[in-house]
Amino acid sequence: METTKLDQKPLVLNRADPWIHRHTDGYYYFIATVPNYDAIELRKSAALDGISSAEPVTVWRKHAEGKLSELIWAPELHFADGKWYIYFAAAWTNQPINGVFDHRMFVLENASADPLEGTWTEKGQIVTSWESFSLDATTFEHRGIRYLVWAQKDWDVPGNSNLYIAKMDTPWSIEGTQVCLSKPEYDWECIGFLVNEGPAVLVRNGRIFLTYSASATDHNYCMGMLTADEDADLLDPASWVKSPVPVFASSDAASRYGPGHNGFTVSEDGKQDILVFHARNFKETEGDPLNDPNRHTHVKAFGWRDDGTPDFEG
Repeated sequence: METTKLDQKPLVLNRADPWIHRHTDGYYYFIATVPNYDAIELRKSAALDGISSAEPVTVWRKHAEGKLSELIWAPELHFADGKWYIYFAAAWTNQPINGVFDHRMFVLENASADPLEGTWTEKGQIVTSWESFSLDATTFEHRGIRYLVWAQKDWDVPGNSNLYIAKMDTPWSIEGTQVCLSKPEYDWECIGFLVNEGPAVLVRNGRIFLTYSASATDHNYCMGMLTADEDADLLDPASWVKSPVPVFASSDAASRYGPGHNGFTVSEDGKQDILVFHARNFKETEGDPLNDPNRHTHVKAFGWRDDGTPDFEG
């Protein structure tokens, strides 16, 4: 697919929270939230635009009851230590505090060379420093250390979710104390709900860029960004600088509304960075926007400014 045509139409309809992993085998692997919130699907394609027509394979379904039985959200596919891992959030109906929307993070593992084959094993819940609403786990390795970044509610902080980071001792568990990197503080992070969620990491130009999504999931949803030097202590909140304005937001000109929950991939030749995100093509929704299935997966080629920062809007 020509990179100039990437943002002209959705890549996959009705798939929110998209994630595309370009593996060493040359294939793109696509995963996203399915509209019924009841299963996890994978697609595989040698070409980025081939994801649209690739046959989805259901690799896991929600439990009939108890944990892992409701609202399966935002899966991500990663490859670590020679195995495949899916990180996702799930809720259950008998939770005592906040009911069905009180999510936790879970991990699946597969030792097969092809993640669409083999057996996915449940590795259990990612245990954090306290029990509360948590979701959108992503992982990355830097300088030989694997990190987890995710969104979680702190009972002592007003709002819905903040961003946290911690070292990992296995691909399904963290070690040490989790560190808060960002809380909703700017007006654009606090529309409808006080939200920082959906983190994604991009390492380029001597820096680590951590994008995230903010505000309610309607047209106010948008992307923010934290930046750290690649030599900095990533567990020190002072190492990260937050952009005071969104780095990607709704656009009437592009008929793009509520863009967010992004990831990153590259073009087939590896020369072009690609932003992966979901958005609607209309501005107003009726009722709870989470019940509207029209968040579609988009991909968009992006460049870099002279100062070495990504230009998602250009």
